[in-house]
This record gives sequence, structure tokens and C-alpha cells, in this order.
Amino acid sequence: MKKIYYIVLFFMVAPFLFSACNDEWTEEQYEHFVSFKAPLNDLGVSPIYVSYKTDEVSNYKLPVIVSGSTPNPDDISVKVALDPDTLEALNYERFQNRTDLYYQQLTDSYFTMPSSVNIKAGEDVALLNIDFNFENIDLADKWILPLTIVDDTENGAYTPHPRKHYKRALLRVMPFNDYSGAYGAANLKTYIKGSENGAPIVKSNIQLYVVDDHTVFFYAGMVDEDRMDRHNYKVYAEFDQETGEVRLSSDNPDMEFQSYSTPTFIVDEQMDVTRPYLLKRTTIVEGIDFSFKDYSTSDVVDFEFTVRGQIAMERRINTQIPDEDQAIEW
Repeated sequence: MKKIYYIVLFFMVAPFLFSACNDEWTEEQYEHFVSFKAPLNDLGVSPIYVSYKTDEVSNYKLPVIVSGSTPNPDDISVKVALDPDTLEALNYERFQNRTDLYYQQLTDSYFTMPSSVNIKAGEDVALLNIDFNFENIDLADKWILPLTIVDDTENGAYTPHPRKHYKRALLRVMPFNDYSGAYGAANLKTYIKGSENGAPIVKSNIQLYVVDDHTVFFYAGMVDEDRMDRHNYKVYAEFDQETGEVRLSSDNPDMEFQSYSTPTFIVDEQMDVTRPYLLKRTTIVEGIDFSFKDYSTSDVVDFEFTVRGQIAMERRINTQIPDEDQAIEW
């Protein structure tokens, strides 16, 4: 009898339960806040990878999103502006008085973008088109494009997301070409000059930065982007696709750079065994042999180094994605 009672009770209240569940999907559960899709990494910035192109612009589309559980009901025009104050706060919080490590705001000579983006009624995402021109950019500086969604105080058509990291985007702009990126450097040995038979100094990886379509630069020896004087120790590597050679050079005579060989490079492409849509492209640079002088670490003595060996980089490219910057698994 007790069991029959529970069954009858269930069928009596079930219509009300299911009706309440259905109503939840017709009423807004959250808020229609507007935000960027620009998640931060552990350095507090959002890296974006944009293809370097000579004599033409490179485009990046930044998603602007309307949150909520129901569709956006109105056409809205979202205003976007530069946000130097947030960049200034990030620099101080992260680097304090090490101003040489500060992120630099990307100057308007390197990009153009509209002041607003339109989101249509019934749609929850629009794309802010940013055009970049990277000619003559120096990536020894760390460039940031800081953006914010401006409050619509005049019309009240939209509300920026109250969380600051949602309504703002700190875009760490990283141009790339076929040869730039993080290379494994376990086989690249740095020796004190004259002691090439002794124990080498080794870094696990080395970063190659874009100069133009076929040229990159890297920092000599153990110099990296945390050195205050890193601009003085750039080694340029020009990749010749016809000969397979890499020409190394420096534009700083005080560094006394000398290359004793002409390195070569090979590019090997293979499809991944477990994911057949994934192309693995490996670039190997062999025969590196150069020397340079570190003249600024000490005020008393100069240090001379010899660098020998090879480096290698693997890129994983999703062949199902047409956009190159999105297809590469960064």
C-alpha cells in the first residue's frame, strides 16, 4: 500500500517538476555580459601567433563574446580601445623596477583595427579584425597589444563583463615564419674559447625570433631575453631555400662575431601515426660553429665563447584547419 502511495504521489507532482525544468531554459540564468576570448597564460598575457608577411598585412581575428544561457536579443556595437593602464600595472606587478623586462605597448605603426565590432541579434560571437604590419619590428622587445571593452554609458546597449580579465585582453604579439620558434638545443654546446675539449655549457632550448620571411635571430651563447643588454647579442640566421644553407651574421662589431662554417638545414615532414590528420614538420639546423665576445657581463674582463652543434624544432600542424596560425599546435 505504501508503495502504491508513492507512485501516485510521483505522477501528481511530475508535471510541475518537468514544467519548472523547461522554464529554466526559457529564462536567462546569467547575464548578457560582453567579453574577449583571450585567456591568460602563467605570465599574465595572451600569446597570439600571427604569420609574418612581407609587403602585406597579416590578419588576426579576436573573438568578442556575449555570455548568457539565452541568445543575444539585440544588435549591439561594442566599443574597443587601447588599455595602457592595465599594461602598466602588469609590468610593475611582475617586474617591479626591472624596466628592461617590461612589455612594450605595440605602436600604431604595426597595427590597425576598428574602434568597434558589431554583434548581430541572435548571435553570441563576433570577430574583431586586427591587421598587423611587422616590417622592421624588433622582437628583442616584448610587444603587447592591450585592449579593453569600453562601457556603453550613453546608450546602455551592453555591459562589459565585471571581471577585469574578461573585459580586457593583453595580446602578446608573436609573429612567426617557417623557421622561427622554440628549438631543442641539447646538442648546441657553448665553450669558453680555447677550452673546446672541456665541459660545455648547454641550454635545453633556444628561441628563434622573426626578422623577415626567411631570416630569424637568436641570442648568442647563454644570453636570453632576461638579459638587460640582450639587444647587443643577436645572431641573425638567413635560411636559403634553394641551397639549404643558413648564413649566420651579426650587426654588432663589438661582439666580434665570427662564423667558421656555413650551417645547413633540412625539413622533414611526416604524418602522425595515431592522428593521421596531424603533420609533423621537423626543421634541423646542423654544422653551427661560431665564436663571439661577451664584453658587457664584467667591467674587468671580456669573455670569449665558441658555439658548436645543431638545433631542431618540431611543429605539429592540423591539416584539417585552413588558417595557418590556428592549425599549428603552439
